[in-house]
Amino acid sequence: MKFRWHKWIRKAHRWLGVIIGIQFLAWTMGGLYFSWTDLDTVHGSDRLGPPPTLQPGFQPASVDRALAALQPGEGGAFDRIELLPLSESSAVYRITYRNSEGTRDSQLVDAKTGELREPLNVEECLRLAEARYEGPEGIKVTSTRRLEATGPHDEYRELPLPAYAFTFDDDRKTTIYVAPSHARVTSVRNKQWRAFDFLWMMHTMDYESRDNFNNLLLQAFAVFGLVTILSGFALFFVSARWMRR
Repeated sequence: MKFRWHKWIRKAHRWLGVIIGIQFLAWTMGGLYFSWTDLDTVHGSDRLGPPPTLQPGFQPASVDRALAALQPGEGGAFDRIELLPLSESSAVYRITYRNSEGTRDSQLVDAKTGELREPLNVEECLRLAEARYEGPEGIKVTSTRRLEATGPHDEYRELPLPAYAFTFDDDRKTTIYVAPSHARVTSVRNKQWRAFDFLWMMHTMDYESRDNFNNLLLQAFAVFGLVTILSGFALFFVSARWMRR
């Protein structure tokens, strides 16, 4: 009887160790990367400078006419008005409001004329990305993409769309994202972030959205890991010489 218990515990521990060991290896590799990597580098904040500063003589226009043209209607309301510099000599207002149906919307206004305007074009977005980039000198944009939609595994997800992605030819392949309707940089990605994101997916075991800690697969492997540890303790005791005696 003792031999049977010893045999079955050993077999269970061996197979659980193989199955769980692969995931434990992924968790350990992810933990090492997370703890040894500078988060400023991962987030790209060390290569993203502050927004442009408007020159002292710049006089922004009144937004009264724009507000009158954007009357949100009964039940609607204005939320925020932001002055967003695009360069030393140009800027836009971004007016955020809720319409009569309660839906949040926004509108850009030319800060020089006070007139409503369209979202930024690709040239304006490029100039803004280049103005914010603070990497090595002489680095140029080598790729420009316009994103209309993204999936759960894209590096630009759950962020304003459409957006332009400008990839710089530096050692990190830094990509700066600019949302035309928001007139601002909305995200920065690089090789370190992409590695971090992949290892984070392996860490959470959420292969759909990458951020759900309550998924069934992770819960199951946590239980299997606990069983593996307990079977190891059991194997130690049933294999001990004093237990056999």
